[in-house]
Amino acid sequence: MKKWMKYTIAILLILTAGILFYVKVYTPKTTFKTTTPKQGNIEANVFGIGEVGARDVYSVGSQMGGKILTLLSDQGQWVKKGQLLATIDPVDLPPLHEEAKMARLKTIQESTVLQKELENLRAQKTLALLTYGRYQKLKRQGYVSQSEYDKAKTEFESIQAQIAATMARIDSSKSETVRMEKNIEGIQEKLKRYEVYSPINGYVISKDAEVAQTLTPSQTIFRIVDPKTVWIKAYIDERISAQVKTGNPAKIFLRSHPDKPLAGYVARISAMSDAVTQEREVNVAFDTLPIPFYMNEQAEVSISTKTVKDTIKIPLSLLRQNNGQYGVWTVEDDKAHFQPLKITLRGEDEVGIAQGLTKESILLIPDARKKSLFEGMRVHF
Repeated sequence: MKKWMKYTIAILLILTAGILFYVKVYTPKTTFKTTTPKQGNIEANVFGIGEVGARDVYSVGSQMGGKILTLLSDQGQWVKKGQLLATIDPVDLPPLHEEAKMARLKTIQESTVLQKELENLRAQKTLALLTYGRYQKLKRQGYVSQSEYDKAKTEFESIQAQIAATMARIDSSKSETVRMEKNIEGIQEKLKRYEVYSPINGYVISKDAEVAQTLTPSQTIFRIVDPKTVWIKAYIDERISAQVKTGNPAKIFLRSHPDKPLAGYVARISAMSDAVTQEREVNVAFDTLPIPFYMNEQAEVSISTKTVKDTIKIPLSLLRQNNGQYGVWTVEDDKAHFQPLKITLRGEDEVGIAQGLTKESILLIPDARKKSLFEGMRVHF
């Protein structure tokens, strides 16, 4: 009797252990979550990482060297084309400019005096000509001597010579005035070179000098970016770069706003790849430039290369490879079955399916914490 009880107890213990194993271990290990395919549009995307840059960045400096007198802008400020940004000490040019203006004024005044003198001489010439003509008549009539006639003629000719000389001096004075004006223009042009103006409507991204600093010619004072040319310099693996075309729509994720994608498009693809990293530069422009923006800020881009509309699609995480075929695990009669698929497009986190599934298909979601799926395996869901 005691022996029978021992066997009974042992059997009960084994059954209890089996039930506990089935309930606590086997069933959880073979119970999988499921999902079903969805229908809709799917996009194929190419990803790249880069930074904010620009096509046109201007290094603005002075043509002339010298000490900086004023700086009228700073980094982070907007400037307009032609706006004065800085002035450089022109040293002795301002006094030379004033001296040249005074010299020009003197030649103008001299020309005015000579013009008045010419008018006076022309009046004298008119009188001398009348006298000379009268003496010609009187000489023919014998009323005046040869000496008196010669004197009248000499006076007339002298006035003509004086007029010619005065006109020559006026011409010389005018030429001198023109020369002085050219000299003034030259000095003014040199003075302008000591003033620094913005070449564009742009945004100052750096100030590279300070007041009282001595510059060398063409040394950079400000760097200004053309906001119309700001883009993302993204780097794409050569193996997938062929999918990217100019004009492809894109989403831009700035590091400062990772959850706020900005719309953009592929503006340019570099004609050269980096021989070391085997990546190609792709420039993605903003549809609307965010204000403010920060040069060299890290960014990610997601470039849409293709769109398939109204297709069966599943999460990319469900895709598995079995015997060289891509497919998913489905449920049929409470058993796991690997279903090969014909894929139309791989997107960012979805896969478009051309053949192999319907919207009613039940898909198993693989779980690394559970038993590995195999063909015909009994599953719970």
